[in-house]
Amino acid sequence: MKIICIGRNYAAHAAELGNARPDQPIVFLKPGTAILPNNKPFFYPEFSSDIHYEVEVVVKIAKNGRHVEPEFARNYVDSIGLGLDLTARDLQQRCKEEGHPWEIAKGFDDSAPLSADFLSPDAFSDLNDIEFSLEKNGTEVQHGHSRNMIFPITELICYVSQYFRLQKGDLLFTGTPEGVGALAQGDELVGYLFSAEGKREMFRTRVK
Repeated sequence: MKIICIGRNYAAHAAELGNARPDQPIVFLKPGTAILPNNKPFFYPEFSSDIHYEVEVVVKIAKNGRHVEPEFARNYVDSIGLGLDLTARDLQQRCKEEGHPWEIAKGFDDSAPLSADFLSPDAFSDLNDIEFSLEKNGTEVQHGHSRNMIFPITELICYVSQYFRLQKGDLLFTGTPEGVGALAQGDELVGYLFSAEGKREMFRTRVK
């Protein structure tokens, strides 16, 4: 199982970090040890003093495949969940300045809190218009719509499959909207998806 992540997939988020709008998807990976399941707490790591939250729609891949053609991409969507791409922003900045890869800033242990439940694609009227949000300590800090993705879900599946063989159960983190920010010990994060049945809590995690 792979965790495939997309960076800067919302123009407003790229702008808030001072980054240019990408011409093609920015892809990076997290290891399986990054997954934090079942609403477990996140323990603030000692190697960073600037951990940021980034809420993202997560696609669970339905089957194996390579070089997926656009007309078949929808068949690779098994279900839709919600997750956090936690980022050690201080480590990321240092790695960028030194011209190094920044996996240590993105792929550290428990950096991917993930919803226990995933919803059928049929729970949404349009995969290109999935609404989602994140609350920190009871206040909404991020609110996104997949229609604002620079590269939509099916296009991401086609692009990623050119380089990595997709396997059943792989997770595709599709990027975060604007509103990212720092975490502190004691914070509680709650993520929501809006399906045809209404607003649904997908995960809840506390920072310790």
